Parts: sequence; structure tokens; C-alpha cells
Amino acid sequence: MPVVAAKSYVEHRNNAYWIEGTRVSLDSVVYAFRNGLSPESIVQSFPLLTLEQVYGAITFYLANLTEIDAYLADEEAAFEAMPQPLQTSDPALYQKLLEAKATKQQVES
Repeated sequence: MPVVAAKSYVEHRNNAYWIEGTRVSLDSVVYAFRNGLSPESIVQSFPLLTLEQVYGAITFYLANLTEIDAYLADEEAAFEAMPQPLQTSDPALYQKLLEAKATKQQVES
């Protein structure tokens, strides 16, 4: 009987996690999964991925839940800290977007 080698579905490059061999971030798959999308729906959203890759990415996420959740929280904090062009070009619209985001987060909680 031949020995089957384990496959890798996620790689770490450029200080981020990616679906191996693609330009699709693990973040994208994880957020879709967290939002309740099935693996089949995620494949429809990211047609460059196979169903096997999506299941592999979800398995990687679940196996490393604490670390990946911390990584995602750090990424979100870094993004929030970045200056946003809209903040200076149209502060009123920027404020409305922040309020809408806060309202959405309260509803989801």
C-alpha cells in the first residue's frame, strides 16, 4: 500500500497567510466561513480555489484558532490605525461610515 503524504493548504509569506500557491488570503476564507458561508459558497466567491483548498484552509484555521484569531485581530487593528484618504477628503462621509460600522457591529453582537 502506498504511503500518502500530508498536503499543505496554507503558507505564510510576506507576513501574511495565503492559500498555498494562490493570491487568495486566508483572511478572505476565514471571514467568509465566520459569516456562515459553506465551503461550496466560498468556492463560488473565490473561483480560483478548489473545494479541497477551501476545506484545507478551514481545517488549518480551526486547528490554529487562537493564533489565527489573534493574527486577524492584529491585522484589523493595523488597518484601523492606517490613515484613510476619505478621512481628510470628506470627513462627514467618513464619520457616517464609522457610525454605520459601529451600528452593524452592535447588531451582530
